Amino acid sequence: MDTADRANAPVVVAIDGPSGSGKSTVSRAVAARLGLSFLDTGAMYRAMTWWMLANEIDVEDAEAVAIACAKPVIVSGTDADGPTITVDGVDVSGPIRGPEVTAKVSAVSAVPAVRARLVELQRGCAGVAPRGIVAEGRDMGTVVFPAATAKVFLTASVAARAERRAAELRARGVDEATIAAMAADLGRRDAADSSRATAPLTQAEDAVLVDTSELTLPQVIDTIVALVAERAGHLTAV
Repeated sequence: MDTADRANAPVVVAIDGPSGSGKSTVSRAVAARLGLSFLDTGAMYRAMTWWMLANEIDVEDAEAVAIACAKPVIVSGTDADGPTITVDGVDVSGPIRGPEVTAKVSAVSAVPAVRARLVELQRGCAGVAPRGIVAEGRDMGTVVFPAATAKVFLTASVAARAERRAAELRARGVDEATIAAMAADLGRRDAADSSRATAPLTQAEDAVLVDTSELTLPQVIDTIVALVAERAGHLTAV
């Protein structure tokens, strides 16, 4: 893409990576720095899972999940300073982070009909973003936005990710037993997300790998902001 084309193209920053890699924190900060919208696609899958559990759908029954997934109205707010997620008009930003949803979200996410519906919603959010969007998840660069302006695969060691997730949960007042269980579940989620048949977690061929194990948060943010500015050709921080 030449400079003129890049100057007129919508800015889409795709940030993928495993659970606990810091995608949400980093993506929100990058979006805020660049004046872009922010999309937490993981929250959308969690919202779908929460709805399934609340409505007593057997999430291990892929056919039942596929049939039901068209019913909930999921709306993802894209303001980097205060992203929101609602299901049928109800704020579920708290409940979707609970252990019950965490334990089942990989199963729901693996259902092709669920992914098809949410990918459509995700692309719709990008289509109405005023300056562009930073979208984080597990298949942003490979499936949802294959022509993204910039692609990043954010990762870190399992130990670093477990420590960060524990700190995040403690800040929310989660008890230590739940924290330990969720940290121990990282490996299982990695395996489930990487091995599923539909849109598995994998690094896009043209994505830049950023290992955050030994980096500070400001270093990670600066690295990605610089990459986006380079790739976009016209974008400056606000």
